Amino acid sequence: MFRRAFWFTTGAAAGVWATNKVHQKLRKLQPDSLAAQAADKAVETGHRLRQFALDVRSGMADREEQLHEALGLSTPDGARELPAPRRAVLEGHHRTTRTTGPNGLTGPTGKEDH
Repeated sequence: MFRRAFWFTTGAAAGVWATNKVHQKLRKLQPDSLAAQAADKAVETGHRLRQFALDVRSGMADREEQLHEALGLSTPDGARELPAPRRAVLEGHHRTTRTTGPNGLTGPTGKEDH
């Protein structure tokens, strides 16, 4: 007698549990729920992309500082100042232009580039 009652109760509990699981899955597959899940995923992806961009910028700044130190472009107080020849080139004092000749591109001297 007790054996039958035990198995009946176990079967009933398993049926209730399975019914609840099926209903949960069905609620997750409703259009409103799918839209909310997609929105949550989009927000989460946006946060991850933003964090990635911040990490990239931080790494770029660190690497730029390393390169400035390696090239001797940093002053002792941490400010960056370019040496005079490099500054002149960057300011445009020694600009060279390319022109188009009868046979294609030519250099600043008028001779064709090879």
